[in-house]
Amino acid sequence: MPWLELSLTIRAAEQPRVETALEDLGALSITLQDADAETPDEEAIFEPGVGELPLWNQIVLNALFDADADKRGLTEAIADDLPFIEPAQITWRVVDDQDWTRAWMDQFKPMPFGRRLWVYPWNIEPPVEGDIVVVRLDPGLAFGTGTHPTTAMCLEWLDGQQMAGKLVLDYGCGSGILAIAALKLGASRAVGIDNDPQALISSHDNAERNGVHADLAVYLPGEAPTELADVLVANILAGPLGELAPTFAAAVKPGAPFALSGILHGQHEELLVRYANWFEDLEVRTLEDWVRISGRRRA
Repeated sequence: MPWLELSLTIRAAEQPRVETALEDLGALSITLQDADAETPDEEAIFEPGVGELPLWNQIVLNALFDADADKRGLTEAIADDLPFIEPAQITWRVVDDQDWTRAWMDQFKPMPFGRRLWVYPWNIEPPVEGDIVVVRLDPGLAFGTGTHPTTAMCLEWLDGQQMAGKLVLDYGCGSGILAIAALKLGASRAVGIDNDPQALISSHDNAERNGVHADLAVYLPGEAPTELADVLVANILAGPLGELAPTFAAAVKPGAPFALSGILHGQHEELLVRYANWFEDLEVRTLEDWVRISGRRRA
């Protein structure tokens, strides 16, 4: 059945009161997202402390109600309970119910990256013959499948590197797609680091499905061994990338190639200046509104 979705933009300080009021009005679910997502003002929430609930300054709040809910009555109730909410802030739309996983699977098709690397969903069999390297992923998980430009550019970069016998560090591993691709391309070992324990589980599970789990080790930040990596790839956000520059410099061997993404166009200039302190041969690749920076560790 369809649902009635309320969407409004609020300040972080207003979130507790708004969420409580909407729950009292019968909201079935409430989700929050950065109002500046995918803009130069996007703000990363990076490794919050235990018990912390960090929020963005401006939040888009979406609440689902039953399809037959009284939209006019809800709008009036919101005006009474939350007088600081202007009518222009409130948007309603009908959301059709569907099998979201099946819808994603129907849209997710095999995708090439570089000369020989392909990402295939589990519901499509790759060709038996042919000089291609295949990474198989669960199409029910939209994040980290290669459809986003940042992931695509990192996969393309990995396909162009000499991976044989290398130790690869994938910082912000998410689904594990970059570490798994590196192993499939010939790397001997890979280390994945992420501040989300669920991402570590996802990376391990995907590596197991691809037959490379024995060569992938995953860790929370600060828990990985100190062995220097031969290759570094990090697909996170510009803010954390800037903070982590000295950490990355200390984590790789002299001359090690690296690629960074998760960077919106316009954010890369500051990162180029910062990374030039430790890295050289810096290059920029742009896809849509996103940027990849690559180069190598100074000798």
